[in-house]
Amino acid sequence: MAGPSTAERGARRTPPSGPPPRRPAARRRIRLPGRRTLLLTAVAVTLLGAGAGWLLYGSSWLRTERVRVAGTTVLTAEEVRDAADVSMNTPLAAVDTGAIEHRLRERLPRIAKVDVSRSWPHTISLVVTEREPEAIVEEDGKFHEVDAGGVLFSTVSKRPKGVPLLEMEPDRSPSSRHFGAARLRREAVRVVTQLPEKVHRDTRSLRVRSYDSITLELTGGRTVAWGSGERGEAKAKTLTALMKARPDADHFDVQAPSAPAVSRS
Repeated sequence: MAGPSTAERGARRTPPSGPPPRRPAARRRIRLPGRRTLLLTAVAVTLLGAGAGWLLYGSSWLRTERVRVAGTTVLTAEEVRDAADVSMNTPLAAVDTGAIEHRLRERLPRIAKVDVSRSWPHTISLVVTEREPEAIVEEDGKFHEVDAGGVLFSTVSKRPKGVPLLEMEPDRSPSSRHFGAARLRREAVRVVTQLPEKVHRDTRSLRVRSYDSITLELTGGRTVAWGSGERGEAKAKTLTALMKARPDADHFDVQAPSAPAVSRS
């Protein structure tokens, strides 16, 4: 019987093309921490936590020693400290900042906002924002300051300069009965904040009869029928244009800014 041909023998000897087959990778053995290591780790974590707790609450290093006040203009720093009533020599971490904020806003209505924070290692910081008077209301010879939100926040014996007086004279209209004095006061202050700068400087008072019947009394006997606080920007632009065009006029009506009126008595 004939043996394999030369071509067949050569085919057997020719190595297969392509990369050689990969051998399976040797498995790595993962060593888990032993009981002793786990126990030591747990003890270390516990000791660190206990130490941190002692440092924050039990040691004499991080105690409240001073109260720093910033941002006051009318109020004094001492008034703010007294109202804050921060307990000295207590752990700084234990100071209730929310309670301090509540006390300040309750005891000092002039404060609109206060940021209470810890300044390590020994200080409580109070950054105060005071309310600004946008108008005043006179009652029994005293003046109640009103902020931009219509809040009565302080009573003073002398009328502040440059702050218009609100003359609340509500009529018997359904509008007055519906909104009430507080809402009418907010609407009047809204008008004050919308006035052009020059008009604001010249405004002596605002007569408030109803929600949509607010009249400005300016220096020189001039008056402006403003209406409500709605469309304030358009009314301000119209009033500025009217005053430039008719500097001799003493009454301006911008209740409907698209159809204003001007007159001279």
